[in-house]
Amino acid sequence: MKVFSFEKLKVWQKARELSVKVYKTTKAFPEEERFGLISQMRRCVISISSNLAEGTGRHSAMDKARFTEMAFGSALELLNQSILSHDMTFLSDEDYDDLRKSITEITAMLDGLYKSQINQ
Repeated sequence: MKVFSFEKLKVWQKARELSVKVYKTTKAFPEEERFGLISQMRRCVISISSNLAEGTGRHSAMDKARFTEMAFGSALELLNQSILSHDMTFLSDEDYDDLRKSITEITAMLDGLYKSQINQ
């Protein structure tokens, strides 16, 4: 089976793991948030890894960097939604800390990837 270049990216692997965490964590959210925070958090966490995958299919370094930038923006959007979810007690302290740690790690990796892409 062919392995695509994005699958080899450590940051994509971490984003994939974060997607699973977010899906599992949001299962416990109130039902009335199904079309609110649950949907928003799930869409933006998927967007992180999806933008990384799409970016690897681009030919120019600047195009790749643009998709990495979009992934970074989605990670910050997820952080904001996690903070709000914690404020509303939908996320426990433990789950919030775990998500925040993962997001912090991923954004640092995305920043490094972006810098390497624009310096090519």
